[in-house]
Amino acid sequence: MTPFYCTPGVDGAHEKGGVEHEGGRFRRTHLVPPPQVATIAELNEQLARIDELEDTRHVHGRPTSIGFDFEAERELLNPLPADPYDCGLDLTPTVHRNGRITVRQSYYSVPARFIGGTVRVSLRANELLVFDGRQVVARHPRLTRRYVYHDVLDHYLEVLLVKPGAFAGAAALAQARAEGTFTSAHEAFWAAAREAHGEREGTRALIEVLLLHRQLPADAVVAGLQAVLRARSCSADLVAIEARKAQEAPEELEAAVLDKDPVQAEAFARLGVTAAERGNVISLHGRRPLPADTRPLPSLSKYDRLLKRRPTQEGTA
Repeated sequence: MTPFYCTPGVDGAHEKGGVEHEGGRFRRTHLVPPPQVATIAELNEQLARIDELEDTRHVHGRPTSIGFDFEAERELLNPLPADPYDCGLDLTPTVHRNGRITVRQSYYSVPARFIGGTVRVSLRANELLVFDGRQVVARHPRLTRRYVYHDVLDHYLEVLLVKPGAFAGAAALAQARAEGTFTSAHEAFWAAAREAHGEREGTRALIEVLLLHRQLPADAVVAGLQAVLRARSCSADLVAIEARKAQEAPEELEAAVLDKDPVQAEAFARLGVTAAERGNVISLHGRRPLPADTRPLPSLSKYDRLLKRRPTQEGTA
């Protein structure tokens, strides 16, 4: 049997009538009125749920469902190509002074080191990728409205480290809070660091913690923040140590440490911290007050002799 698909060009234009009819039926059934969504990702999730419902539909005159028929034909289909096909549109916008590029009248942030240069962009249906050579340096959901922007806080950290006073009012920080990437653990660490070291140095300590996200998973960094906060500390170096422990240490290791340290186990029970909230991290010991020193103060009377000038033999003569 010879496989037959369709006739290309004008001669085969009439052959796609069934496809047009099915597309119209799907639109009238599921997309009228148009769905109200905030992002393309949310629209895709809604369409995926509709597709699952369509698998249970029966075409008139057929005893089996669409999903059942497709599973029977799946084994007869050719495999997908090994190399994926890039369906994006390649563009080369210039990076503005504010660290953003303009694509289709929407604005996207890129790492600050590219300010003043040009970058290669792949504009796709759902997302936008920014390349430095073959390396992806920025990834954004595609914006569908004009004059709106999407910023990534990580792109501005080098600049904010030099000017920490601009951190609190940064648009990228507001977007990170809205998207949930700047968590309550980051907020608590920032507040503790500012109280201990002042506004400027406390913000710098937080930015150093945010830079850890480039090397460690986000869950590990958050676990490190929680461990340091439980120890009533605000050191970025300790966050890095605890985050690496959270990434590498198994769960059994933490359980063993808690068994050997009943003080920590009691503290976790008192605070209501569960094992899942602790994560795979060995927590730092809390600060304990030092015992009172009852020893008498040392006497400095012996050093008073050094203050008196002793005459030499020449001076006496």
